[in-house]
Amino acid sequence: MFVGKKIRGLGLGKNLQHWIGNFLQDRKMKVYVRGSSSEWMEVTSGVPQGSVLGPLLFLIFVQDLPDWIKNSMMMFADDTKIRTAIENADDAESLEQDLNRLGEWSEKWLLKFKPTKCKVMHIGHDMPTKYTMKEGEKITELEQTAEEKDLGVIVTSDLKFHQQCVQAAKKAQSVLGMVKGTSK
Repeated sequence: MFVGKKIRGLGLGKNLQHWIGNFLQDRKMKVYVRGSSSEWMEVTSGVPQGSVLGPLLFLIFVQDLPDWIKNSMMMFADDTKIRTAIENADDAESLEQDLNRLGEWSEKWLLKFKPTKCKVMHIGHDMPTKYTMKEGEKITELEQTAEEKDLGVIVTSDLKFHQQCVQAAKKAQSVLGMVKGTSK
């Protein structure tokens, strides 16, 4: 059990390790669709969704990921960002190596990153750089983007707030329209 290995690595007491192990072992599930259900099946990985321990166990599981990365890394829940200043080809290569290390960590711990969901944003430089990620034997070039929504904030490659203001105004207009519609 991978979580058990991670928990032992933190140096937690045997009783706590045993308690968490019992929480994750011998679980079964069945699926209900339109009044019919599947047979009970053993759950061999993951944590019960909605459980109080789920977020804590996820954090324990990923807590060593920054140790694999050389450049700056930011994590929030299941969102991971690697960033660095790209001033020359060596900087770009360093970032590519971090993406490779991210893939190695992913393979080792069986927590897969989806390269098709990963993006690259160039802020303040126009060097022609391309980055790839490996998923199994497949190598995928990462999509480049000039705009991305992050924790509800629209971030653009020019770091201007125009798009955020446009979206906020649209939302305010929508709410105003609903208020006017219900007050008649």
